[in-house]
Amino acid sequence: MNFLKKGTVVWLLLTALGKISIAQVVIPVITSHNAMLLQADKGGDLKTIYFGKKLADQAEYKKITEVYKTSADYTGVLNSAYTSSGSRNLAEPAISVTHADGNKSLDLKYISHKIENIGNDVSLVSILLKDPAYPVEVTLYYKLYYKEDVIEQWSVIRHHEKGNIVLDKYASANLYLKAGSYWLRQYHGDWAKEMQPEETELTHGIKTLDSKLGTRANLFEPSMFMVSLNKPATEDEGSVLYGSLEWSGNFKIDLEVDPQDNLRIIAGINNYASPYALKPGEDFTTPAFLYTFSDKGKGDVSRKLHTWARNYKIPDGKGSRYTLLNNWESTYFDFDESKLSGLLKDTKKLGVDLFLLDDGWFGNKYPRNGDNAGLGDWQENKKKLPNGLVSLVKEAQKEGVKFGIWVEPEMVNPKSDLYLKHPDWVIKQPKRPEYYFRNQLVLDLANPAVQNFVYGIIDSLFIKNPGLAYIKWDCNAVIYNAHSNYLGKNQSQFYVDYVKGLYKVLDRIRIKYPTVPMMLCSGGGGRVDYGALKYFTEYWPSDNTDPLERIFMQWEYSYFYPAIASANHVTDWGKQPLKFRVDAAMMGRLGFDIVINKLSASDLLFCQNAVKTYNLVKPIIWQGDQYRLADPGKNNVASIMYVDSAKASAVVFNYLVNYRYGVESKPILFKGLDPKKHYRVTEVGLYPGTKSALAGQLIYSGDFLMTIGFDPSVNSNRTSVVLELNELAGG
Repeated sequence: MNFLKKGTVVWLLLTALGKISIAQVVIPVITSHNAMLLQADKGGDLKTIYFGKKLADQAEYKKITEVYKTSADYTGVLNSAYTSSGSRNLAEPAISVTHADGNKSLDLKYISHKIENIGNDVSLVSILLKDPAYPVEVTLYYKLYYKEDVIEQWSVIRHHEKGNIVLDKYASANLYLKAGSYWLRQYHGDWAKEMQPEETELTHGIKTLDSKLGTRANLFEPSMFMVSLNKPATEDEGSVLYGSLEWSGNFKIDLEVDPQDNLRIIAGINNYASPYALKPGEDFTTPAFLYTFSDKGKGDVSRKLHTWARNYKIPDGKGSRYTLLNNWESTYFDFDESKLSGLLKDTKKLGVDLFLLDDGWFGNKYPRNGDNAGLGDWQENKKKLPNGLVSLVKEAQKEGVKFGIWVEPEMVNPKSDLYLKHPDWVIKQPKRPEYYFRNQLVLDLANPAVQNFVYGIIDSLFIKNPGLAYIKWDCNAVIYNAHSNYLGKNQSQFYVDYVKGLYKVLDRIRIKYPTVPMMLCSGGGGRVDYGALKYFTEYWPSDNTDPLERIFMQWEYSYFYPAIASANHVTDWGKQPLKFRVDAAMMGRLGFDIVINKLSASDLLFCQNAVKTYNLVKPIIWQGDQYRLADPGKNNVASIMYVDSAKASAVVFNYLVNYRYGVESKPILFKGLDPKKHYRVTEVGLYPGTKSALAGQLIYSGDFLMTIGFDPSVNSNRTSVVLELNELAGG
């Protein structure tokens, strides 16, 4: 890219002028607003000398080393761009190896680097490092998305020793930041309690975020986090780094405030129980660590990340999504063709695009009438579906709706034909009793035969049912008693090879079926990461569909993922009125999981009208810029706003989240509008028979709405209010 080439020229010019030693090389890693400067010193050590906001005058970068003076001998190792172990390093390493001769030292030196323009404002920086004593090399990759200020960083490790080496640790990235203090916002949770935030100041020592669950790795703690510099960032102020590992398995992120009061971040696959043997000439490629930075607060950085995700990562991120009706909470496992036929008609009546058949449609010898049998036997249950899925797909087409199906192909019940035929395909310890999570075990995706089987499940569904339009892929179990019969003595490779096997399956599916929408579900949000979302059009945030809880969860997810990727369903969870439930679900991909034929006439009419309203505003929600206006954790009313790119239209969702006596909304400052334009404010999504409390001609300038604000009149009688803003003709 031109901006990188110009940066390189600056440093070559400075070298020619004698400002920098000819033995030193400075590598600019620069995006639209941010810069990271890497320097190879006279000894070949690659260091991070700056990370933060881009300077207006690039020539001034040469002064950074004058400002950041250090005296201790070990500081040259603390700011290593990829810290190795066993030589001069005294800090936590990014990479640790055992050589073929048993030696455990590694000292990586700069050899060369390349900057390539790979198109569409995306470039790739690659830096080759080698150990002078052993034939081991690491290439660091930085993929730069210039406009969005996003970087994906990973490493490729290879060697040419006479025997295998063992990778004892193999991080993707090793960042180095300077500030007066560091504030970590991390998340924890469990089933139905995803994305619970905690924010604390980091102190000296190492803070570790990690998972050892194998599958469903984010169940207790996701890999997403934020670090604010000097003070906790707000939506509109402060310097903040977002980070996340693109990996659907065990991860480890170390955040260390070092002896010089700087922050080292080392992120990658968790090396717990996972020393990895690497053959001569083979490459080991780590997953990408994703990060982005802003000095304008959390709102700015999340909007950039949303744009990046829609443009580059999530399949069909600039496209559309199906609204749907799911049968799970209306039938659970108890259904037959007659019931499903009625639900197909309900799908059409409701006005949504697709009917999703959930768990329970398969298994014959061990029928799937509960969660204790049938997983692995992916043939239609002849009693429930005597005419097979194909007849339902055709019936859906006759009704003018599409048909989707639930699968959980990575799992197996002990009560199944698959388990009896292939016990060697199951992850379990050969000398220990089996231990079940939700009455099931996990199949060994490190085994190519299992990969073929799992791929065949999906492929067969599409071959037999060409009209199939949607897949919900679930993953409900974690891995206990980790052991692969296929890997034999190489058990320490299991956790890594499982995820690689999963990705191989998903790669094959996407090659053959590139446009089919697929939901990423893992008993809720147990596997929400950009490594998986490369393959899935949307994710399921939580099995907890209580709309009040979802507002809090969706708020936190929205820092990292765009609304188009969030699958939100209206269910009977919670005590809020139907309107509140529908309004909460509209902040993403709208779905319903309720019994349509039990709705009152008014409730049905409301849902039908809501779908029509949603279809009008969904382009703004999916593709617009999101502004979090009022935090549900700090206010009585939560407020979230979406603004289209032209700043001509917007949608604002407002919810009462504190039900104490007398609580009501106050004027809320809008964001993202054009201050010079004038907007008509209209309340939409009204329940039949009710009138808006917002009477009169509501026309305001963008300046007024962003400076004075607007009161949506939320209270105990109006617990959710949706506003639509439209620019007046002529501004």
